[in-house]
Amino acid sequence: MPGMVNGHTHLFQTLFRGLADDKTLLDWLRDCIWPGATELDAEAAHAAATLGMIENLRGGATSVVDHQYIHGAPGLDDAVCRAAAEVGIRFMLASGWADRNYHPPLTESADTVLDRIEPVKTAWHGAMDDRIRVGLAPLIPWGCSDEAMESTVAACRSWGGSTHLHCAETALEVKMNIEERGQRHVNWLESLSILGPDLQLAHSVWLDDTELKLIAQSGAMVVHCPVSNMYLASGVARIREMLDLGITVALASDGPGSNNRQDMFEACKATVLLQKVDRLDATVLQPEEVLSMACRGGASAMGRPDDLGSIQPGMKADLVVVDLETPFAAPVHRVPSALVYCASPRDVVHVMVDGQILVRDREMTTVDEKAAIASATDVARRLFQRAGISTRIS
Repeated sequence: MPGMVNGHTHLFQTLFRGLADDKTLLDWLRDCIWPGATELDAEAAHAAATLGMIENLRGGATSVVDHQYIHGAPGLDDAVCRAAAEVGIRFMLASGWADRNYHPPLTESADTVLDRIEPVKTAWHGAMDDRIRVGLAPLIPWGCSDEAMESTVAACRSWGGSTHLHCAETALEVKMNIEERGQRHVNWLESLSILGPDLQLAHSVWLDDTELKLIAQSGAMVVHCPVSNMYLASGVARIREMLDLGITVALASDGPGSNNRQDMFEACKATVLLQKVDRLDATVLQPEEVLSMACRGGASAMGRPDDLGSIQPGMKADLVVVDLETPFAAPVHRVPSALVYCASPRDVVHVMVDGQILVRDREMTTVDEKAAIASATDVARRLFQRAGISTRIS
């Protein structure tokens, strides 16, 4: 099958698995993410990214969009891109920022954002035969001023990068925007002339009919994170309506801090089941549509709809070999059904990115998986000790 694309994750959260259990989004940020992320350094970012990329590859995701919004220490973006170069995955660095209303150590002005991204863009945008690209990622509407949004999106468009944004993830965040700005999230983006084909709206759970139409008319896309939306009790995105309006939808795991796994097979199955139970309609979404979101929709999230996401002449050789002759999937009557409802990372045998075999017979060929696990465990222990967060890592 074509390699799937994990269209929205936070690789630094590979170190944060399990710490968000039974918390709402804003409580989870305050109690876990902010204290830990403040202590993140380049060594920890590299270790987290390396292990997170291995997880994605072992699960059949050949491409990853990383909303990397932690910049409290020097060199974090560079460390993550270096990990992508070493591991061999196809990678989009969506370098995140917030300029107000956010945890102060993680807040920076638009000028600081643009100064910080310049050397990263120069070093990594188009690097490794265009396997690595760089864009910008406003964090959340309530954390970003109008002026900073306009200047960073304009800068990103100047070098052909994409803009990646959490949008309407929770009802509370939409209410906050209405109270402050008098607008829902997508209407606000439209008023700033930001909506367009290079804009990716992660989550997009709490959108009304007008917002869906604005997204469709502008060519902007949605990145759906079903497991995270359930994990944090954020709600159910209107995926059927989006597809019917012609909106491009990609799939994603979201970060391990609000999912605990980066498993695109799980995201595929959860997408179908969540739409079925929400609509009380067993026929609302088909496996073929979900696979198209994971592959073709994901290609758009990578900014590469013309050479990723399908198997045909002229496309990049980003391929996954999945064993369905197992007790978990056989007998196979329909391959799309087996992939969506039965397959899991345990069934991924080989993975190829840009013609290079990165996973052969379920083992990484580019980096030492056991060493990556040990490194991530060690830096996580030290990180959470510094942050004063209690864990059971010994």
